[in-house]
Amino acid sequence: MQSPNFGPRKDGLRPDLIIVHYTAMTSAAGAIRHLCDPAAQVSAHYVICSEGIGTQLVDEEMRAWHAGAGSWGGEADVNSRSIGIELVNDGFQPFSEPQMVALEDLLRGIMARWDVPIEGVLGHSDVAPGRKIDPGRRFDWRRLARQGLAVWPQLGVPGGDWQADLVRAGYAAGTGPELLLAAMRLRFRPGASGPVCDADRAVAAGLAAQYPAGPARRG
Repeated sequence: MQSPNFGPRKDGLRPDLIIVHYTAMTSAAGAIRHLCDPAAQVSAHYVICSEGIGTQLVDEEMRAWHAGAGSWGGEADVNSRSIGIELVNDGFQPFSEPQMVALEDLLRGIMARWDVPIEGVLGHSDVAPGRKIDPGRRFDWRRLARQGLAVWPQLGVPGGDWQADLVRAGYAAGTGPELLLAAMRLRFRPGASGPVCDADRAVAAGLAAQYPAGPARRG
């Protein structure tokens, strides 16, 4: 089944990002029906169910409607820059082993086909802080990083401007400090709470130093 909810990528853009989502639903069939409903006006390139079966809904060359409003590296229109992958999960359950294996295989293929760098593999929460929280606290980013499929920074020296560091790493400038902190913690320090601390600053400094996004990355 192919979703009708897609269009051409704008301004000749090619994918340099991969956005990982969860469906917030427990049924793969229900998620696919929703993503293929013209009235819903949402879609994704791929859906992976808990059994590890992947379904392609939109051709990679086309612009699926999965990310909505957001930005990364100082550039908006994330949909034109990205490939979207939906994992069937309600946001509260662990992601299954077959699902993670299927995701890893899919990531390897997409990254090779489109030359997507590891810093381009992101969560919906990264590109839309405060608006989205998927793939959520149960998603194992460190596992992907161990396989070279996502970033996991070495800790930097705390003491600098942590908000500026996160913007340099790709998060949207102008995001309020509370939302920025929550988005970073959701991915790199799930379960952390309270005011910003040196552990947060160390993560931010490491991201900025190792994985600068946008104009800084492009040189």
